[in-house]
Amino acid sequence: MSVVIRTAGEDDRERVVRLLDEAFQDDPVSSWVFPGVEYRRRTHHLLMAAFADAVFADGRIDLTEDASACALWLPFPAEGDVDAGDPGAGDVPARVREAVDPENERVELIARLTEDIHPAGRAHAYLWMIGVAPGRQGEGLGTALIGTVLDRCDREGLPAYLEASSARSKVLYERLGFEFTGRALDLPDGPRMWPMWREPRTR
Repeated sequence: MSVVIRTAGEDDRERVVRLLDEAFQDDPVSSWVFPGVEYRRRTHHLLMAAFADAVFADGRIDLTEDASACALWLPFPAEGDVDAGDPGAGDVPARVREAVDPENERVELIARLTEDIHPAGRAHAYLWMIGVAPGRQGEGLGTALIGTVLDRCDREGLPAYLEASSARSKVLYERLGFEFTGRALDLPDGPRMWPMWREPRTR
């Protein structure tokens, strides 16, 4: 199956947020951040919007032509967080919590915990999220989306990194050359996440 992929623009924001919201409603990590089905349906989309806006500003969102799948990529410099030394950047996890759901400390906590395990010291491409519409999962859309960026990483000699949020997705990423870093993230009273790193492949 041929998958047509394009770079999403600001006019795609609504469809990207809606897609991420639908794709991650039943995700173990989303279910931990927003416990309870009704609460998650009311609030989850706000976090997906914050993520999308961050990547529109500093990264790249790849979108299938029919808007059934998208991947959010951020360039990560060798020195780590480029905003770390910027006094104007403020406390990003706290700001996200304030914007999304001020009473929910897990919105802030998930950001802090993933920051703590994120590898530093080498520039890499960071796959922050990849979402596939529930009715389209299993068709190879996610693999196609990731593959286009991994091909570029291989050409440029650039590693890639992600956090798998389920055992099922971990297996998929392993097929694409990602390896578990050896340090899992066990969310407090919640699911496990697997940080995964991929060295560029030489041709």
